[in-house]
Amino acid sequence: MVFEKFLHRQPADNPDYIVGLDIGTEYVKALVAHVKGDTIEIVGVGRSHQDLADMHMGAISDIAGVVRNCEQALSEAEEQAGVQGKRCVIGIAGELVKGVTNTIRYRRPQPDRPLDEAEMEFIIEKVQDRAATKAQKQIALETGNEDVEVKLVNSALVSIHIDGYKVSNPIGFQGKDIAVQIYTAFAPMVHIGALERVADELALELIAVAAEPFAVSRTMLGTDANSNFTAILADVGGGTTDIAVVNDGGVEGTKMFGIGGRSFTNTIASDLAIAYDSAEKLKVNIASEQIKPTVKKDVEAALDKTLEVWLAGVELALSEFDSVDHLPPRILLCGGGASLRQLVQALEKREWYKELPFTKRPSVTHIKPSDVVGIHDTTGKADDHTYITAMGLLRVGYDTMIGTSDTDTIRDKLNRMLRI
Repeated sequence: MVFEKFLHRQPADNPDYIVGLDIGTEYVKALVAHVKGDTIEIVGVGRSHQDLADMHMGAISDIAGVVRNCEQALSEAEEQAGVQGKRCVIGIAGELVKGVTNTIRYRRPQPDRPLDEAEMEFIIEKVQDRAATKAQKQIALETGNEDVEVKLVNSALVSIHIDGYKVSNPIGFQGKDIAVQIYTAFAPMVHIGALERVADELALELIAVAAEPFAVSRTMLGTDANSNFTAILADVGGGTTDIAVVNDGGVEGTKMFGIGGRSFTNTIASDLAIAYDSAEKLKVNIASEQIKPTVKKDVEAALDKTLEVWLAGVELALSEFDSVDHLPPRILLCGGGASLRQLVQALEKREWYKELPFTKRPSVTHIKPSDVVGIHDTTGKADDHTYITAMGLLRVGYDTMIGTSDTDTIRDKLNRMLRI
């Protein structure tokens, strides 16, 4: 059997440890973390390069190859941590992952009766059913497969209004019209099945699959149920760009499109008629004085060509957030593709945002690990914006692991209802 040599991995059952596995197009990143109360401490970091054929548009295309790379990254992280984590969260990306915020308006038959948790659970189920139908139709349209199966991967409460008034705790309120906004992310079963197979071959217990832009949003929100954090989050990976819009602590939605760091490298390789590896080296070292001026000019022209397409993708993705009056005036970047200086400069200086509902030109900055709420790196190795998504997976894992307590807010309890 292809995977037999990996079956020796038998992680110890350490309930206080969790593994975040970010299976990216370019790299696999593995984080082993120790959960201490409401703090997550990263104690092991590993990274492994993916081959060109292992991933396609953010989705796994070669399970055996990905398992090998995950094993390498995990071994490095576990050796540093001195423990093997058993519970794992894996990220999912790609254009067929659909994350939207849906609003359902529910007219109560008995408006004088106080709302209870059973009625809220009924309303939430209605929202999820509606969202699942929409996601299935959209993915079926894009794939040409009417029988495509989809599965809910993430849900989170955005807001609740009763008779037009926003409330943070609806339990006990009377009222006739309830409007509930819930973010939901769905993905095709074939993609989720591949992730489940990878976890199985690595002898890991897969406790959650997370839409990666949702995971990134969780890094900035932490456990604060009353967060007013507002921003556009853009995770630029090797194969895709994943965007989340967060408003007052609620995820308005997530969008993904299939242009990432590899698209820039492929254009350089094509325009300069050179091998992919050579094109990647030129892209990464474009600022080097050792590159001939004529070559640098050609590389910059190739980069600029792809940047125009990428910016159009960002504009199109943000234009689909038609439920928001104004887009947040700041963009926070993460992912390996966001290391490209020309990409940041294009966001900062070009006029791509003019037709979108911004009140001013948005500011652009990278997310630093120190910006992440409630997650601390004790290794010093998860040291830049390329590890933010993996940190977000740890946060989703923490959300999944914690149990109910008397101190939970109603948002905590409702979000627990939303979990799968």
